[in-house]
Amino acid sequence: MSLLSLSPQAVATVAFFMVMAVTLIGALIAVAARNIFHNVLGLALCLFGVAGLFLYLNSPFVALMEILIYVGAICIAICFAIMLSEPLYLPRPPRSASKILGGVVGAGLVLVFLGLLTRKTQWVPAAQRSTDWSVTTLGHYLLTNYALIFEVISLLLLVAMLGAVVIARGGRGSS
Repeated sequence: MSLLSLSPQAVATVAFFMVMAVTLIGALIAVAARNIFHNVLGLALCLFGVAGLFLYLNSPFVALMEILIYVGAICIAICFAIMLSEPLYLPRPPRSASKILGGVVGAGLVLVFLGLLTRKTQWVPAAQRSTDWSVTTLGHYLLTNYALIFEVISLLLLVAMLGAVVIARGGRGSS
């Protein structure tokens, strides 16, 4: 059976599961890797998967902003912070079974709560919510209805950048 003989719905389903696999693999690398640089690379892979989900939801602008802002800016800023900080060559003990079990239980609880939340939510298709999703309309929403959220996110990013600089400069001498 070739890919050309599949229905468009089947191809969309296969593409969705591929994007979900990339997202989950990136998230697992971001959480489970022992090297901090590998954690950042896993985060970047996960964010690429999230951008693919936005493309799947027919939001190319949000997908592009996901790649530009989060992958292009945040992950690169984290890499710079890692490179500016002093290396730690302390031996790391292996993770204990109780920490792994706690992480699995916590992730399971989050999954259960998200499942309950999605069952109780009335989902409205995007075509029924609005017909105009242009950049002008999105900008209008960001600066009117969602101005507070927009400012809080920008403040959070500013604090994260300042924290990265403080952490990077904290271990160095007073030069």
